[in-house]
Amino acid sequence: MPQWPDDDVILFDGVCIFCSRWVRFVAARDTTRRFRFTPIQSQYGTKLAQTFGIDPDDPDTNAVVHGGDVYMKSDAALTVLSLLPGWGWVHTLFAVPKPLRNAIYNLVARNRYRIFGKYDACFVPDADLRARVIE
Repeated sequence: MPQWPDDDVILFDGVCIFCSRWVRFVAARDTTRRFRFTPIQSQYGTKLAQTFGIDPDDPDTNAVVHGGDVYMKSDAALTVLSLLPGWGWVHTLFAVPKPLRNAIYNLVARNRYRIFGKYDACFVPDADLRARVIE
């Protein structure tokens, strides 16, 4: 799998309300400001998605680049959470078999617009979060 030059970048669906809340959740707990964020609808996000085989027009996963490698689906969520201050315990959830973790992830991902809704355009973050968004 290819590597990505930027590190600790979270790729997310910018029109998905659930995904945007995920970004705000991470940003609020990321006191060291380790993570940066890119919506898949941005030029940078589209390029990152295409590099790793994610369809920018129909994304079925978020992703995080960490240590030069990309993590997707449940691996992405658990990697991000386990790197947040005070959330290291989440790393133990990697013991749950990946097919089971991803089955749950896929269920939520497939139904995210129906359950949580969708913005008409990418959400606009506040000024503090905006400084951490790569477009």
